[in-house]
Amino acid sequence: MTAEWNTAIGRLVGELDTDAFAGALVAALRTLADFDYSVTFAYRGEARPIDLHDDFPAGKRRVMVDIYQDGPYLLDPLYLACARRVQPDLYRLRSLAPDRFFQGEYFRSYYAQTGLSEEIGYIAALPGSVMVVVSLMRSSRHPAFSAKEFRQLRDAHPVVSSFVARHWRDLHQSFDATPGPGLSIIQSTIDSAFSSFGRSVLTRRERDVVEYVLKGHSSAAIGHILGIAPGTVRIHRKNIYTKLGINSQGELFAQFIRSLSDLRAV
Repeated sequence: MTAEWNTAIGRLVGELDTDAFAGALVAALRTLADFDYSVTFAYRGEARPIDLHDDFPAGKRRVMVDIYQDGPYLLDPLYLACARRVQPDLYRLRSLAPDRFFQGEYFRSYYAQTGLSEEIGYIAALPGSVMVVVSLMRSSRHPAFSAKEFRQLRDAHPVVSSFVARHWRDLHQSFDATPGPGLSIIQSTIDSAFSSFGRSVLTRRERDVVEYVLKGHSSAAIGHILGIAPGTVRIHRKNIYTKLGINSQGELFAQFIRSLSDLRAV
């Protein structure tokens, strides 16, 4: 680590338990590698993700925070990694994404609007089943993080994770109390969102296919996960479109996002 990093960490210690902490953490990380934007989200179950800190300009914030919190987060590979309780670490989003993520509708309809060349995220586990992700982003004007930059940033994960856990140790109190064990709460959010979508017209298997299509899996990958042939997956997709009265994956994505509002209203 550099002398700049050490100095920045010294400042960060002084900002613990103050409103300046999150900005100081981002400033420290910028001594290791440059990036255009950052956002820190906290996730826990049925509550909307909490935007703990971001440095987006107003126009970009609408896409990266406001729209994201309304439902697209359920298809975000970083959120889904938190729901799976992956090992806390620094991850490239693309390393967590399904095989057709960048051709999928979440990417085309939502993520492409972000104008990013790459997003990486520190994942940290907090008490009360809260997961925090500190995302660092580069715009399409700049290349992705190099192997050297990623390695330097990853080496800082133990420090970042410890600071995050210390500063936001009581964050679980900010989320609405929900009965049941924390881990099952997190998974139930995802399960209920997908299992309820199109329930009146789609079979259980068709709803399974919808889930994996929206997450960005190919027909071959879906077939492998569900134990059916890729051709059968394609037949299911055709039937899904017919039953829902749609003609494209874009319309499927739009219907799913709209259904989330209905689910929360119940």
